Amino acid sequence: MRRIGVLTSGGDGPGFNPCVRAVVRMAASLGVEVVGIRRGYAGLLDHEFVDLPARAVGGIIGRGGTFLGTARSAEFATRGGQLDGLRNLNEAEIEGLVVIGGDGTMRGGQKLQDLGFPVIGVPGSIDNDLAGTDMCIGVDTALNTALDAIDRIKDTASSHQRAFLVEVMGRNSGYLALMTGIAGGAELVCIPEVAFELADVERTVTDAYIKGKSHCIIVVAEGARYNAVRIAEYLNARREEAGFSVRVTILGHIQRGGSPSAFDRVLATRLGSAATRALVEGRRGEMVGLVGNDIALTPFGKIIGEPKPIDVKMFQLAGVLAR
Repeated sequence: MRRIGVLTSGGDGPGFNPCVRAVVRMAASLGVEVVGIRRGYAGLLDHEFVDLPARAVGGIIGRGGTFLGTARSAEFATRGGQLDGLRNLNEAEIEGLVVIGGDGTMRGGQKLQDLGFPVIGVPGSIDNDLAGTDMCIGVDTALNTALDAIDRIKDTASSHQRAFLVEVMGRNSGYLALMTGIAGGAELVCIPEVAFELADVERTVTDAYIKGKSHCIIVVAEGARYNAVRIAEYLNARREEAGFSVRVTILGHIQRGGSPSAFDRVLATRLGSAATRALVEGRRGEMVGLVGNDIALTPFGKIIGEPKPIDVKMFQLAGVLAR
């Protein structure tokens, strides 16, 4: 290959820029040109291409977000959109593509691969919900952002003797909530993978109050059976039974921003460079991932639509530590 493309798609996350940097620098070392595609698959359809020589990615390793931009494209989800995207790649003389993002990004890559165009994926998702990798780019930074918020909330929760419901991202995966809860010493973690009732949350809050704790912290994944607002409504309606008064903090997109951690920079660099080398050497239709401490490639077919199970032992540990 003499010329490859790179794009970031779907939700952004800390570490996308270091990954693009690694793609460009590794390609340069292999004598391959790189074309950046702005705004993901939407930009692919709109011819938003920019040449990325090695110096074009200088200084971005510590920047959050993605300097290429990202978007979601309903048009690319259609057969016609995919054919138009392939046509644009061919017209730009791009011979292979590295795609960085989550499940939707991998699905888009698979569609191009099905049309005969070489694609390698890199997992970037703060939800850490992709099979084929132990850790996605952006997870570590998002986790530390959420943990910092928990530590700060504990201060005011203790001062006012309150229970706080802290909602973190995780529409289908509770990984971020679970790890935030363990690291932050939460009394309870509510995640999509484990069923619970509102009465279960009330018992946890009441138990913390009876034990004489100065606060009660509950971490809730946004995709849990009941979100933080709904739980708070229930608890506040039963104020006398719960003991603590309740407040809600929804962290939202603050978790996506910020300078990537050292772990995310190194992970992004390893995965981006591995994806580039694999593509140039003839691999295709696969996603690079971190398995143990090694880089592994997994076919798109074994990743797309495959739910990544939560670590049950870690969830049980969270309950033990909350006593």
